[in-house]
Amino acid sequence: MLGVVLCGGQSIRMGSDKGLLQLHASTWAQTAVDKLAMVHLSYVLSVNAQQQEAYENYFDKKLLVQDDDTLDLKGPLCGLLSVHLQYPQEDILVLACDMPLMEAALLKELIGFYKDNKPAACLYINDGAPEPLCAIYAATALQYIYQLYQSKKLLKHSMKFMLEQLQVAVLPLPADKKNCFRNFNAHAALNGL
Repeated sequence: MLGVVLCGGQSIRMGSDKGLLQLHASTWAQTAVDKLAMVHLSYVLSVNAQQQEAYENYFDKKLLVQDDDTLDLKGPLCGLLSVHLQYPQEDILVLACDMPLMEAALLKELIGFYKDNKPAACLYINDGAPEPLCAIYAATALQYIYQLYQSKKLLKHSMKFMLEQLQVAVLPLPADKKNCFRNFNAHAALNGL
């Protein structure tokens, strides 16, 4: 299983690259990498072309997977499939860089649940809604989604629509862990971090 930190968003509302924002002494991207290391996963970071140079100042170039320019996709699905195309045999645990409060214990629970059940995708449900940006996707499921995309049968390019095409196993998120899934999109939301 490969850990993937999704950093490739536009960060328009934040006004600066979220993955390079600081939390204590680390960038948000490094904070996510550290969580993946705590659960003993090797990892890469998903970035877009505009981010590549800046991220090379923080991470080894070999750890950066740039969005595949042959994909006519945007957003997290582009990053996820770009990594899949480079690592087609790997199941992927994806973690968005803008969830700096995520706990390694939740990732460990997710991995255990995935190994026990072997679904196409495995994720937490938070107030009835799926959390697709802290989830595990089987290599075979990603290949299926890529084939749908290639044959123009992936009618929407959203993570939600992708999940609707897969057999998904879900874990309920304990009420006291909801804060771990807070994602931060604007400076006003950073108070208290």
